[in-house]
Amino acid sequence: MKNTYMLILLLIITATAAALSAGVFFAWSCSVIPGLAQMADREYILAMQSFNKAILNPVFFAVFMGALVLLPVSTFMNYTNPTNLRFWLLLAATIVYAVGVFGVTAFGNVPLNESLAAFNLSAASASDIAAARINFEGPWVNLHTIRTVAAVVVVVLLVTACLSTDRSLVLNKFITQ
Repeated sequence: MKNTYMLILLLIITATAAALSAGVFFAWSCSVIPGLAQMADREYILAMQSFNKAILNPVFFAVFMGALVLLPVSTFMNYTNPTNLRFWLLLAATIVYAVGVFGVTAFGNVPLNESLAAFNLSAASASDIAAARINFEGPWVNLHTIRTVAAVVVVVLLVTACLSTDRSLVLNKFITQ
């Protein structure tokens, strides 16, 4: 039998990691991105190069990668039968995080960040800088919006899973009556 307290603690830690990731992305969406949009091209590129270096730190990695690892573990640990509502909510959260948050970041935002990091700002002309911003900003913001929405969906699914007291699907009640 699975220890209920350990399952609850695992869900709390998982939900916290996912919520912190969503919070970082949300804060960027409603404050940093609009502020950067007001900057001139050279300053924009310089700021994004700096931010992209700063985000590569152990605290962010622990939270971002922690959620990626803890979600499937929580899902597995909450499987009791095929009608377990909590299991399905956690499975959905795991898939949305893996694809919509981690996948979009790893295969969308990170390659754009790497491309921008390789851009030699000091040797570039004004038109080169403007072109670099155009090639980066729109795609990066669009991908960031996708991962932000996905991260918020994950949090909603996790909160719902944590609050679910009846561990079986609602439809199961109608089927068995």
